Amino acid sequence: MNLLRTTADATEMMFKFAQPEAHDKAPLDYETLRDVIDLALWAGQLLMQSGAESQQVEETVHRLGTGLGCDWLDILVSPNALVITAISDGEFRTKVRRVVNLGVNLQAVVEVSTLVQQVLVGELDRHELRIELERISHFQPGYSRWTVALMVGAACAAFSSLFGGDWLICAITFVASVVAMLLREELHKQHFNPFLVVVITGFAASAVASIAPLVHLGNQPQLTLISSVLLLVPGVPLINSVQDLLKGYMLTGIARGFTGGAIAACIALGLLLAMSLLRVTGL
Repeated sequence: MNLLRTTADATEMMFKFAQPEAHDKAPLDYETLRDVIDLALWAGQLLMQSGAESQQVEETVHRLGTGLGCDWLDILVSPNALVITAISDGEFRTKVRRVVNLGVNLQAVVEVSTLVQQVLVGELDRHELRIELERISHFQPGYSRWTVALMVGAACAAFSSLFGGDWLICAITFVASVVAMLLREELHKQHFNPFLVVVITGFAASAVASIAPLVHLGNQPQLTLISSVLLLVPGVPLINSVQDLLKGYMLTGIARGFTGGAIAACIALGLLLAMSLLRVTGL
Protein backbone atom coordinates (compact mmCIF):
# COMPACT_ATOMS: atom_id res chain seq x y z
CA MET A 1 0.00 0.00 0.00
CA ASN A 2 2.81 2.37 0.89
CA LEU A 3 4.57 1.46 -2.36
CA LEU A 4 1.43 2.32 -4.36
CA ARG A 5 1.07 5.64 -2.54
CA THR A 6 4.74 6.48 -3.18
CA THR A 7 4.38 5.62 -6.85
CA ALA A 8 1.25 7.75 -7.15
CA ASP A 9 2.97 10.69 -5.46
CA ALA A 10 5.95 10.39 -7.81
CA THR A 11 3.64 10.25 -10.83
CA GLU A 12 1.79 13.34 -9.64
CA MET A 13 5.07 15.23 -9.18
CA MET A 14 6.21 14.25 -12.69
CA PHE A 15 2.88 15.40 -14.12
CA LYS A 16 3.17 18.75 -12.36
CA PHE A 17 6.70 19.22 -13.67
CA ALA A 18 5.62 18.43 -17.21
CA GLN A 19 3.00 21.19 -17.21
CA PRO A 20 3.66 24.92 -17.48
CA GLU A 21 3.23 26.47 -14.07
CA ALA A 22 1.73 29.81 -13.24
CA HIS A 23 4.32 32.40 -12.27
CA ASP A 24 4.09 35.87 -10.83
CA LYS A 25 6.22 37.19 -13.65
CA ALA A 26 5.61 40.25 -15.74
CA PRO A 27 4.65 39.28 -19.32
CA LEU A 28 7.49 39.69 -21.79
CA ASP A 29 6.86 41.85 -24.84
CA TYR A 30 7.50 40.54 -28.35
CA GLU A 31 11.04 41.91 -28.70
CA THR A 32 12.11 40.76 -25.24
CA LEU A 33 10.74 37.27 -25.82
CA ARG A 34 12.60 37.10 -29.12
CA ASP A 35 15.83 38.17 -27.40
CA VAL A 36 15.39 35.59 -24.63
CA ILE A 37 14.87 32.70 -27.02
CA ASP A 38 17.87 33.84 -29.06
CA LEU A 39 20.07 33.82 -25.94
CA ALA A 40 18.73 30.42 -24.86
CA LEU A 41 19.46 28.98 -28.31
CA TRP A 42 22.94 30.45 -28.28
CA ALA A 43 23.72 28.90 -24.89
CA GLY A 44 22.33 25.53 -25.98
CA GLN A 45 24.30 25.63 -29.21
CA LEU A 46 27.53 26.31 -27.30
CA LEU A 47 26.81 23.39 -24.98
CA MET A 48 26.10 20.95 -27.80
CA GLN A 49 29.15 22.05 -29.79
CA SER A 50 31.30 21.59 -26.68
CA GLY A 51 30.31 18.01 -25.89
CA ALA A 52 27.51 18.36 -23.32
CA GLU A 53 24.99 15.53 -23.02
CA SER A 54 21.40 16.10 -24.16
CA GLN A 55 19.79 16.22 -20.71
CA GLN A 56 22.30 18.81 -19.55
CA VAL A 57 21.56 20.93 -22.63
CA GLU A 58 17.79 20.71 -22.07
CA GLU A 59 17.92 21.50 -18.35
CA THR A 60 20.40 24.36 -18.76
CA VAL A 61 18.46 26.02 -21.56
CA HIS A 62 15.17 25.66 -19.65
CA ARG A 63 16.61 27.23 -16.49
CA LEU A 64 18.16 30.04 -18.50
CA GLY A 65 14.91 30.90 -20.29
CA THR A 66 12.79 30.84 -17.15
CA GLY A 67 15.47 32.80 -15.30
CA LEU A 68 15.19 35.54 -17.95
CA GLY A 69 11.42 35.84 -17.48
CA CYS A 70 9.71 33.16 -19.57
CA ASP A 71 6.93 31.09 -18.02
CA TRP A 72 8.03 27.90 -19.76
CA LEU A 73 10.33 26.53 -22.46
CA ASP A 74 9.76 23.43 -24.57
CA ILE A 75 13.06 22.15 -25.94
CA LEU A 76 13.87 19.55 -28.60
CA VAL A 77 17.48 18.37 -28.78
CA SER A 78 18.41 16.62 -32.03
CA PRO A 79 21.81 15.48 -33.31
CA ASN A 80 22.43 18.62 -35.40
CA ALA A 81 19.79 21.14 -34.36
CA LEU A 82 18.14 22.72 -31.34
CA VAL A 83 14.44 23.71 -31.34
CA ILE A 84 12.99 25.92 -28.59
CA THR A 85 9.52 27.29 -27.93
CA ALA A 86 9.48 30.06 -25.29
CA ILE A 87 6.15 30.94 -23.63
CA SER A 88 5.23 34.08 -21.69
CA ASP A 89 1.65 34.93 -20.67
CA GLY A 90 0.20 32.91 -23.54
CA GLU A 91 2.51 34.41 -26.16
CA PHE A 92 5.15 32.16 -27.63
CA ARG A 93 8.10 32.18 -29.99
CA THR A 94 9.60 29.13 -31.70
CA LYS A 95 13.06 29.15 -33.20
CA VAL A 96 15.50 26.61 -34.63
CA ARG A 97 19.27 26.77 -34.72
CA ARG A 98 21.63 24.35 -36.43
CA VAL A 99 24.52 22.87 -34.47
CA VAL A 100 27.79 22.52 -36.36
CA ASN A 101 31.45 21.91 -35.54
CA LEU A 102 30.82 19.29 -32.88
CA GLY A 103 33.80 18.92 -30.58
CA VAL A 104 34.88 18.80 -26.96
CA ASN A 105 35.42 21.93 -24.85
CA LEU A 106 34.53 21.24 -21.24
CA GLN A 107 35.70 24.70 -20.23
CA ALA A 108 32.90 26.20 -22.33
CA VAL A 109 30.37 23.80 -20.75
CA VAL A 110 31.42 24.89 -17.26
CA GLU A 111 31.31 28.60 -18.13
CA VAL A 112 27.83 28.42 -19.69
CA SER A 113 26.53 26.55 -16.63
CA THR A 114 28.06 29.22 -14.40
CA LEU A 115 26.35 31.96 -16.42
CA VAL A 116 22.99 30.26 -15.90
CA GLN A 117 23.53 30.26 -12.15
CA GLN A 118 24.36 33.98 -12.26
CA VAL A 119 21.18 34.68 -14.24
CA LEU A 120 19.07 32.75 -11.73
CA VAL A 121 20.39 34.78 -8.77
CA GLY A 122 20.02 38.06 -10.64
CA GLU A 123 23.71 38.82 -11.19
CA LEU A 124 23.36 39.00 -15.00
CA ASP A 125 20.73 40.59 -17.20
CA ARG A 126 20.12 39.87 -20.88
CA HIS A 127 22.63 42.41 -22.15
CA GLU A 128 25.42 41.23 -19.87
CA LEU A 129 24.62 37.61 -20.74
CA ARG A 130 24.99 38.36 -24.45
CA ILE A 131 28.44 39.85 -23.84
CA GLU A 132 29.51 36.78 -21.86
CA LEU A 133 28.21 34.36 -24.51
CA GLU A 134 30.12 36.30 -27.15
CA ARG A 135 33.26 35.93 -25.06
CA ILE A 136 32.78 32.17 -24.68
CA SER A 137 32.12 31.83 -28.43
CA HIS A 138 35.57 33.30 -29.15
CA PHE A 139 37.26 31.45 -26.30
CA GLN A 140 40.91 30.67 -26.98
CA PRO A 141 42.60 27.64 -25.38
CA GLY A 142 44.72 28.50 -22.37
CA TYR A 143 47.62 26.33 -23.53
CA SER A 144 49.80 26.61 -26.62
CA ARG A 145 49.65 23.95 -29.33
CA TRP A 146 53.12 22.70 -28.33
CA THR A 147 52.09 22.30 -24.69
CA VAL A 148 49.01 20.33 -25.70
CA ALA A 149 50.99 18.17 -28.14
CA LEU A 150 53.68 17.38 -25.57
CA MET A 151 51.11 16.46 -22.91
CA VAL A 152 49.21 14.24 -25.36
CA GLY A 153 52.50 12.57 -26.31
CA ALA A 154 53.29 11.98 -22.64
CA ALA A 155 49.82 10.46 -22.06
CA CYS A 156 50.18 8.05 -25.01
CA ALA A 157 53.69 7.12 -23.88
CA ALA A 158 52.31 6.40 -20.41
CA PHE A 159 49.72 4.08 -21.95
CA SER A 160 52.45 2.16 -23.76
CA SER A 161 54.29 1.81 -20.45
CA LEU A 162 51.13 0.50 -18.77
CA PHE A 163 50.84 -2.10 -21.54
CA GLY A 164 54.36 -3.32 -20.76
CA GLY A 165 56.54 -1.29 -23.13
CA ASP A 166 60.10 -0.39 -22.18
CA TRP A 167 61.64 3.11 -22.31
CA LEU A 168 62.42 2.83 -26.04
CA ILE A 169 58.81 1.96 -26.86
CA CYS A 170 57.64 4.90 -24.74
CA ALA A 171 60.03 7.26 -26.53
CA ILE A 172 58.88 6.24 -30.02
CA THR A 173 55.23 6.44 -28.96
CA PHE A 174 55.85 9.91 -27.55
CA VAL A 175 57.38 11.18 -30.81
CA ALA A 176 54.65 9.62 -32.98
CA SER A 177 51.86 11.07 -30.81
CA VAL A 178 53.37 14.57 -30.74
CA VAL A 179 53.71 14.59 -34.53
CA ALA A 180 50.14 13.33 -34.93
CA MET A 181 48.72 15.91 -32.52
CA LEU A 182 50.48 18.81 -34.24
CA LEU A 183 49.22 17.58 -37.62
CA ARG A 184 45.70 17.16 -36.26
CA GLU A 185 45.56 20.73 -34.97
CA GLU A 186 46.85 22.08 -38.27
CA LEU A 187 44.25 20.14 -40.27
CA HIS A 188 41.48 21.39 -37.97
CA LYS A 189 42.73 24.92 -38.45
CA GLN A 190 42.43 24.42 -42.23
CA HIS A 191 38.80 23.19 -41.75
CA PHE A 192 39.31 19.70 -43.18
CA ASN A 193 36.51 17.17 -42.86
CA PRO A 194 36.66 15.75 -39.29
CA PHE A 195 36.66 12.13 -40.47
CA LEU A 196 39.38 12.82 -43.01
CA VAL A 197 41.40 14.46 -40.22
CA VAL A 198 41.17 11.24 -38.20
CA VAL A 199 42.30 9.10 -41.14
CA ILE A 200 45.28 11.36 -41.95
CA THR A 201 46.28 11.73 -38.30
CA GLY A 202 46.00 7.99 -37.69
CA PHE A 203 48.10 7.34 -40.78
CA ALA A 204 50.80 9.82 -39.67
CA ALA A 205 50.96 8.44 -36.12
CA SER A 206 51.14 4.86 -37.37
CA ALA A 207 53.79 5.70 -39.97
CA VAL A 208 56.11 7.21 -37.38
CA ALA A 209 55.36 4.47 -34.85
CA SER A 210 56.17 1.81 -37.47
CA ILE A 211 59.87 2.52 -36.90
CA ALA A 212 59.81 0.16 -33.90
CA PRO A 213 58.42 -2.97 -35.62
CA LEU A 214 60.40 -2.34 -38.83
CA VAL A 215 63.75 -2.08 -37.05
CA HIS A 216 62.74 -4.38 -34.17
CA LEU A 217 63.27 -1.79 -31.44
CA GLY A 218 62.08 -2.28 -27.88
CA ASN A 219 60.61 -5.29 -26.12
CA GLN A 220 57.13 -5.06 -27.75
CA PRO A 221 57.46 -3.07 -31.01
CA GLN A 222 53.76 -3.39 -31.93
CA LEU A 223 52.78 -1.39 -28.86
CA THR A 224 53.91 1.80 -30.56
CA LEU A 225 51.24 1.36 -33.25
CA ILE A 226 48.47 0.82 -30.71
CA SER A 227 49.45 3.53 -28.25
CA SER A 228 50.22 6.29 -30.74
CA VAL A 229 46.63 6.47 -32.04
CA LEU A 230 44.97 6.59 -28.60
CA LEU A 231 44.71 10.37 -28.87
CA LEU A 232 42.04 9.85 -31.55
CA VAL A 233 39.75 7.59 -29.49
CA PRO A 234 36.24 9.22 -29.42
CA GLY A 235 35.68 8.94 -25.68
CA VAL A 236 33.25 11.83 -25.20
CA PRO A 237 30.89 10.95 -28.12
CA LEU A 238 30.68 7.32 -26.97
CA ILE A 239 30.07 8.24 -23.32
CA ASN A 240 27.43 10.80 -24.30
CA SER A 241 25.82 8.23 -26.58
CA VAL A 242 25.35 5.79 -23.70
CA GLN A 243 24.08 8.52 -21.36
CA ASP A 244 21.60 9.80 -23.96
CA LEU A 245 20.27 6.30 -24.64
CA LEU A 246 19.84 5.58 -20.94
CA LYS A 247 18.01 8.87 -20.38
CA GLY A 248 15.61 8.48 -23.30
CA TYR A 249 17.21 10.70 -25.95
CA MET A 250 17.18 7.87 -28.45
CA LEU A 251 17.80 9.77 -31.70
CA THR A 252 20.70 11.80 -30.34
CA GLY A 253 22.16 8.76 -28.57
CA ILE A 254 22.07 6.64 -31.73
CA ALA A 255 23.59 9.45 -33.82
CA ARG A 256 26.41 9.99 -31.34
CA GLY A 257 27.03 6.25 -31.18
CA PHE A 258 27.33 6.06 -34.96
CA THR A 259 29.66 9.07 -34.91
CA GLY A 260 31.91 7.35 -32.38
CA GLY A 261 31.85 4.16 -34.44
CA ALA A 262 32.71 6.06 -37.63
CA ILE A 263 35.66 7.75 -35.91
CA ALA A 264 36.89 4.35 -34.67
CA ALA A 265 36.64 3.01 -38.22
CA CYS A 266 38.65 6.00 -39.51
CA ILE A 267 41.35 5.28 -36.94
CA ALA A 268 41.51 1.68 -38.13
CA LEU A 269 41.66 2.82 -41.77
CA GLY A 270 44.59 5.17 -41.12
CA LEU A 271 46.40 2.45 -39.20
CA LEU A 272 45.74 -0.11 -41.95
CA LEU A 273 46.99 2.23 -44.69
CA ALA A 274 50.25 2.90 -42.86
CA MET A 275 50.84 -0.77 -42.11
CA SER A 276 50.07 -1.79 -45.70
CA LEU A 277 52.31 0.87 -47.21
CA LEU A 278 55.24 0.10 -44.90
CA ARG A 279 54.55 -3.64 -44.90
CA VAL A 280 54.30 -3.89 -41.14
CA THR A 281 52.82 -7.15 -39.83
CA GLY A 282 52.23 -8.88 -36.54
CA LEU A 283 49.77 -6.45 -34.94
